[in-house]
Amino acid sequence: MPKTVSPTGHDPVLPATLQDGGLLPKLVAFDLDYTLWPFWVDTHVTAPLKSTRQYNKVHDRYKDVWSFYPDVPSILYHLRSKELKIAAASRTHTPELAKQMLSLLQLERGGRGIDYFDEFEIYPGSKVAHFRSLQKKTGLEYTEMLFFDDEARNRDVEKELGVQMILVPKGVNNEVFDKGVLAWRKRQKKTVEDVQEEE
Repeated sequence: MPKTVSPTGHDPVLPATLQDGGLLPKLVAFDLDYTLWPFWVDTHVTAPLKSTRQYNKVHDRYKDVWSFYPDVPSILYHLRSKELKIAAASRTHTPELAKQMLSLLQLERGGRGIDYFDEFEIYPGSKVAHFRSLQKKTGLEYTEMLFFDDEARNRDVEKELGVQMILVPKGVNNEVFDKGVLAWRKRQKKTVEDVQEEE
């Protein structure tokens, strides 16, 4: 297989599940804090934010630098290239600051982080409420969604709604992304087998 090169000139190893031609969820949702970026935007970051005009870097009031985890920009770019829906689902207490961070992070080909997302559920409250809203907006089944989050308490979306959730221990990277897609595919296969047994 030819080497895949990011438009930024980086040479990442892409998640295998984005290259193997296998089934993919129709919507991939991400929590923000300690999932897409290594901080709590509502406690660690001090407004106002300012673009550094550098790839994947934003300054806050004290000129501290904030970025996505290293593999995240490439994952977002390639999800978008496959025309999958991407959602942000976060219970942060500073929704506008989170959206500003997404808007100022410059990624592939001059695009902004926020431009890679189709849906936003960024407000305090239950992740179950976030996903009920996503289902209503998109018309997709919960079983067609995959969710990455760093908090085990948010597994209620899996128990109550049937959304495949993957616990993210140290941020989303290629390995964690593949783990999520493979778990989602396994569940799809099981669902098909259950339906066949019922017939």
